[in-house]
Amino acid sequence: MSASDTIRHNLEAVRQRIAAAERDASRPPGSVTLVAVGKTHPQSAMRAALAAGQRTFGENRVQEAAGKYPALREDCPDLALHLIGPLQTNKARDAVALFDVIETLDRERLAAALATEMERCGRRVDVLVQVNTGEEPQKAGILPGEADAFIDACRTRYGLPVRGLMCIPPLDEEPALHFALLAEMARRHGLEQLSMGMSADYEIAIRLGATHVRIGTAIFGQRE
Repeated sequence: MSASDTIRHNLEAVRQRIAAAERDASRPPGSVTLVAVGKTHPQSAMRAALAAGQRTFGENRVQEAAGKYPALREDCPDLALHLIGPLQTNKARDAVALFDVIETLDRERLAAALATEMERCGRRVDVLVQVNTGEEPQKAGILPGEADAFIDACRTRYGLPVRGLMCIPPLDEEPALHFALLAEMARRHGLEQLSMGMSADYEIAIRLGATHVRIGTAIFGQRE
């Protein structure tokens, strides 16, 4: 089986599992968006996924995305690109120009930089607030105890289009607890989007309300 055929086969398997998880959770078909994570995988792998009908992609690094996606957008103008890795404030201009959604807003300096850049270039990019639900010191994300005030500041002080929340649970803890916490936080703020769940736990995330699942390994294989 060629690399393209493998990606097509993997995508179909993931789509079927997402559809089954939607049914099991009594959710409408198509209520969950699959974000195919292309981190470290070549542009050819993204082309194979596009050929198989995938249109929403996620990347961890601005520089890597800048090298892969402009040419892909020329062929597929309906491609949607999410930033799912930490964003440095000095990369805000590049991120606003390149991405359609920034899922990793987690501090006021970044909120201010994104607001300034969106105003400067006239391009509004949807943002999600990343919450460090496990309060892990090595991980990005606003702490849960600070999230309510931060979400309000992003919306009111900075005027950002905050659409939802994102989290990455600790590897050694039950993910459902973290997904439930994120869902409750989103409910409090009237936010509709929940980006949670990856290759190992996306069906649990769907059960608990995920609207976006970020899947790389199950589609593209192990990272290079």
